[in-house]
Amino acid sequence: MSASRPARRGAQDARRGAQDNEGRRVVITGLGAITPSGNDVDSLWGSVVGGRSGISRLEGERFGDLAVRIGGQVKDFDAEAILPRALARRLSPVQHWAIAAADQALAQAGVAHSNAPAPRNAAALPNAAADSDEADGLPWDRTRVAVIAATGSGPVDAMQNATRSLLDGGPRSVPLTLAIHGAPDSAAALLSQRYDFRGPGQGVSATCASGAIGLGEGMRRIRHGYADAVLVVGMEDCLNPVNLASNANMRALAAGFEDDPASASRPFDSARTGFVMSQGAGAILLESETGAAARGATILAELAGFGAASDAYHPTNPHPDGRGAASAVSVALADAGLEAADIDHINAHATGTPAGDAAELSAFDTALGATARSIPISATKSSTGHLLGASGVVEAIVAIRTMAEQRLPPTLNLGDLEFEGWDIVADQARAVGHTGGRESGSDDGPVDTVLSTSFGFGGHNGAIILRRPHTPA
Repeated sequence: MSASRPARRGAQDARRGAQDNEGRRVVITGLGAITPSGNDVDSLWGSVVGGRSGISRLEGERFGDLAVRIGGQVKDFDAEAILPRALARRLSPVQHWAIAAADQALAQAGVAHSNAPAPRNAAALPNAAADSDEADGLPWDRTRVAVIAATGSGPVDAMQNATRSLLDGGPRSVPLTLAIHGAPDSAAALLSQRYDFRGPGQGVSATCASGAIGLGEGMRRIRHGYADAVLVVGMEDCLNPVNLASNANMRALAAGFEDDPASASRPFDSARTGFVMSQGAGAILLESETGAAARGATILAELAGFGAASDAYHPTNPHPDGRGAASAVSVALADAGLEAADIDHINAHATGTPAGDAAELSAFDTALGATARSIPISATKSSTGHLLGASGVVEAIVAIRTMAEQRLPPTLNLGDLEFEGWDIVADQARAVGHTGGRESGSDDGPVDTVLSTSFGFGGHNGAIILRRPHTPA
């Protein structure tokens, strides 16, 4: 009996600790991106705010018979620049991108790690970091740094390749690494090992809402005192014949744009016919505001609110009224302690599907009320394509840069807006007021608070609210 009392007391202390940390602010100190629009955050932002498309025609024999042969491809990426050759060959490209994006985020945050890139001919990943956190300058207790890998599908190429090996060569031809690196959550283990982060490592999978929900769950870990920092990586790679064919057969993809891929992604346009699949990864480092301030880190933004909900309606179609999306937005506002009037900008999910775009605006009407149609909205998938499970993280990065630069990214290909009365930022970036003293001359006030939404097949809905540093509630 006496042996169980300390355990019960410890559990009670943990619950009290979580309650005591209810008000912890969660901030962002590092960003990283590998996308069709560029292989770092500056390139991504430059492409999106500059109105350039990252979508291109998919070349190669394996795409030849597909109905849709366009997508957003990661280009000019060298995995062996960051990984030993043997490991790079065992992993899937989506895991390469996740690691590269995470490296960028930690570097920007000023967090050193001992697993520096190995020579190209190295045979294995370097040993884990030293047991002492101070040995390599890590500012947190390693057991309180968590990793979340958010993805809709993970390394799908690993299973597809293994299936072909099984059919062609029999059971002994199936690579043993499939069991290790083939799961959607495997990137969390890879990242934990790479940086020697010993807090919880897990995968989050909620189709196209995965990234936003991963950020929200990371925020909750810090806010409630279960972690001091959380590395959240969104990643996806479905540009393969199987996934492209499946989505095309559902008529979910924009078709017939092989001769002009850049015009395919058309959110809110009356001629929109579907989304464009893209590949890539984004990484965001979350930490407590008090911890970031104590170590002198540059705070890029606050993750102020998170909401999630399910449509409980249909396997692919959103509820026509956007009820789950509206609920997610309302919960995020309440979580942040904000009103609809506090939202200065929306980075919309807006994939370019006829039903999805309409349902999203209906959700904004419901959740944001009379202010909804006065809030400027950007649909940046018109530039990047749809990174599926990675999109929530990548678009959060764009939202953070929107606040930093005070420029609203344009929605491309918006020749004929179907929805009257909405303020959709079209054609070119819109400069807005800046509270730092610089004024753009526009009628729009400064952007201090951004709502970013992510919705997916199965009725998954996620919404996050980001704020500029030190923006008063």
